[in-house]
Amino acid sequence: MTFKGFPAEAIEFYEGLEADNSKAYWTENKSVYEEMVHAPMAALLEELSATYGESKIYRPYRDVRFSADKSPYKTAIAASLVDGGYVQLSAQGLSAGCGMWMMETDQLERYRRAVDAQASGSELEGLVTSLRKKDIEVGGHDSLKTAPRGYAKDHPRVELLKYKGLITWKQWPLARWLSTAAAKGRVGDFFETSRPITNWLAENVGESTAPARSR
Repeated sequence: MTFKGFPAEAIEFYEGLEADNSKAYWTENKSVYEEMVHAPMAALLEELSATYGESKIYRPYRDVRFSADKSPYKTAIAASLVDGGYVQLSAQGLSAGCGMWMMETDQLERYRRAVDAQASGSELEGLVTSLRKKDIEVGGHDSLKTAPRGYAKDHPRVELLKYKGLITWKQWPLARWLSTAAAKGRVGDFFETSRPITNWLAENVGESTAPARSR
């Protein structure tokens, strides 16, 4: 299947799901999800995979075991590519992200040492500044209120030291191009623009060597 964009029905599906997040709505509109939401996302990923590796579309069901919100379905479809990043579609539009959302303890230690070091820290600071000038958000999913233990509170890169993860993020609001093949170009361009940050993370942080946690 050739990616031709996300049709208006995909947005309408999520608008409806936000208004009625129930099994009845999902069952009644499951074919819309499969044909107008899941299928275009799968086509987009297939075309991007030649450059960004294997992809995965996340399950549409929420894990409500430890949540006060018992709504059964996610109000967005999300996917990731091994060598690219994250893609999401919702009623609000299209989003994409790259980087490390939540670092493990060993990764966080390496990240902070690299931020503290003059050469690698200054390099990252420059990359972050450059991307923000291009209207790309750069930050962490969580941040300490002050410098982490062992680092000066007036450290020149204290903002970066506070992060527990580091990602780039771009949100595109609803627009006509979303229903065309141009959406693929937007995502691909974002991945390429974010590549200096992902390369820095790969070089200075890398994968976690800690034992996998049971879930």
